[in-house]
Amino acid sequence: MTTQVKKICCLGAGYVGGPTCAVIAHKCPHIQVTIVDLNETRINAWNSDNLPIYEPGLDKIVFDRRGKNLFFTTEVDKAINEADLIFVSVNTPTKKAGMGAGYAADLAYIESATRQIAEVARSSKIVVEKSTVPCRTAESMRTILEANSHDDIRFDILSNPEFLAEGTAINDLLYPDRVLIGGLQTPEGFKAQQALAEIYEQWVPKDKIITTNLWSSELSKLAANALLAQRISSINALSAICEATGADIDEVAYACGRDSRIGPKFLKASVGFGGSCFQKDILNLVYLSEQLNLPEVAAYWKQVVDLNEYQKKRFVSRIIKTLFNTITNKRIAVLGFAFKKDTGDTRESAAITLCKDFIQENARIYIYDPKVSEQQIFYDLSGPEVTYDIKDLKKRVTIVQSAYEASANADAIVVATEWDEFKELDFERIYKSMNKPAFIFDGRLILDAEKLKSIGFRVHTIGRANF
Repeated sequence: MTTQVKKICCLGAGYVGGPTCAVIAHKCPHIQVTIVDLNETRINAWNSDNLPIYEPGLDKIVFDRRGKNLFFTTEVDKAINEADLIFVSVNTPTKKAGMGAGYAADLAYIESATRQIAEVARSSKIVVEKSTVPCRTAESMRTILEANSHDDIRFDILSNPEFLAEGTAINDLLYPDRVLIGGLQTPEGFKAQQALAEIYEQWVPKDKIITTNLWSSELSKLAANALLAQRISSINALSAICEATGADIDEVAYACGRDSRIGPKFLKASVGFGGSCFQKDILNLVYLSEQLNLPEVAAYWKQVVDLNEYQKKRFVSRIIKTLFNTITNKRIAVLGFAFKKDTGDTRESAAITLCKDFIQENARIYIYDPKVSEQQIFYDLSGPEVTYDIKDLKKRVTIVQSAYEASANADAIVVATEWDEFKELDFERIYKSMNKPAFIFDGRLILDAEKLKSIGFRVHTIGRANF
């Protein structure tokens, strides 16, 4: 007999917990879903008309279920105590100091959440590790829960990693390629797996729900992101060869992608990958490999991240060389700041690296992004490489409300995010407003280079030579 889940609590109202549990509430109206967070401002935003996360389709689902079987609150202890199943979906950033700094995941939030569950719970719980974590984190959680649990209270640990892509998260949740549930290979572990599987079975075909042991589930998440990032770095490495030889990276990627063994996905060259997962998870894998005394394996995966950084620096170098070896006091229009289209997330965005390099070269930067706030942009650009003083930053960086405003009197346009609206711009109007010669640097391969050249632009595209 499996445990029937009637109430779910999610610890963490971020990019994973919010959309995931909103969709569960949408598909399982008989289950009460409560999302909790200590950040009162974030919870207030979830309860408002302006959600703290932009994700196509998310607002419709939240507005439909909120107040019915979907709730957002800061009352963490109450939600934990009432829940049958608890998703732990807190942040696991890369450590900035101490052992493993720059590589290992900081598990302080995971441990804190686990200890709070153990302290507050007055009945047995299924605890689901939703955050992206290093292999064998579940064992640490289990040790803490068992050491702090009260009499007659049982904690079953599951690993249920998310495989969401920002910008398509709701679609990924509604129509997943697979749902992975890792558990202990014991009778109790199998029951807990089945209880979670029954929730997903409300809308996901059974053959797409995969059950594994805990460690396989944890490692599969890191492995999936590492393999995807590896493809991007592979095509970006080839883009450098294309620029040197006269080959066209889009043509090369298309030819390779037609091979059914390779396939076309994640073979789009660009200025580099970003987001909260790829770099963090690969560095996590590097650290794990080093801890397991596998230096060759660590070096292999580290190269994926190194190539990504190289691609960004190579793009900046190309821009400076093209603009007559100096961009001092030149006006650069940066179109896009999010790490990809259809999201407001800027974590590890290539645009941050580009803009910081432009600032160090004393350029005047005008940034437009349809979804990223001015406050977020200045937060991302402040730091030891540039300055922590926002007033100083504003002398070099201006945030504007349209691509046309960014481009007016510009010496060059840099496309840093592949927003669809950039393809539809009136480039004849933009050309007339720019300083001449007018340069466009397409870091996302989304613009029609030949059409732009016919207008008069000097166009430089990743993966294409300019002989």
